Amino acid sequence: MKILIIEDERPAANRLRQLVMDLIPGAEIFGHLDSITSAVKWLETNVFPDLIFCDIQLADGQSFEIFERVKVSSPIIFTTAFDQYAIKAFKLNSVDYLLKPIDPKELAQAIQKFQSQQVKPSFDLNQIRDLLSPQSSNHKSRFLVKFGEKIQSVETVDISIFFSEEKVTFLQTKENRRYILDYTLDQLEGMLDPKKFFRLNRKYIASFSAIAEIHTYSNSRLKIKLANCDDNDILVIREKVGDFKDWLDG
Repeated sequence: MKILIIEDERPAANRLRQLVMDLIPGAEIFGHLDSITSAVKWLETNVFPDLIFCDIQLADGQSFEIFERVKVSSPIIFTTAFDQYAIKAFKLNSVDYLLKPIDPKELAQAIQKFQSQQVKPSFDLNQIRDLLSPQSSNHKSRFLVKFGEKIQSVETVDISIFFSEEKVTFLQTKENRRYILDYTLDQLEGMLDPKKFFRLNRKYIASFSAIAEIHTYSNSRLKIKLANCDDNDILVIREKVGDFKDWLDG
């Protein structure tokens, strides 16, 4: 069986590859492809695989554009960070989906469904896109996290900051507990309520309650002190200062 993985986060792609190999030891896995451009090029120059795993949010946009540019006949299992609206969209379109972080049992069920020919490759891209648009979907209210052998949901209202460290994304609660997430900060920025969270810079997304101190800094920038954070060099760049002040002002 030939399987293609389209996923812009290398750790997530590697984990999915390993999970698939555990379930289908003889599978020939291609990828990972991390963008719309690379996926389109691969699909245009290779024989279509037996199955495609495809993340919705890629580095250069939503992956639906791939299937508008290339008429793919392969069954597709989407991986997604969206919740109930995505589920509705995929059920309506007879397309399978996996919510991140991917659960091995759910992956096994999706593959079994594919192998029994219950997954159909045809779907309505516009309908899925409409159901996933910010105008029709809610922002995430909770995140599924793992610690040790346990899994739990963390309510968004209990989250202080999201931050990136050595290419790993972390969620930190108001109680100063940290959990690894499978999302990038770019992806999180589109999932969170912009009234409650602000993207300070490339490394931090902060909730309103996490802002402990604000100081003026050189070149019209602002220096931020976050609650329960030891980083003393968190800067808001000049181009974002106006938006940040508007956000603080409500």
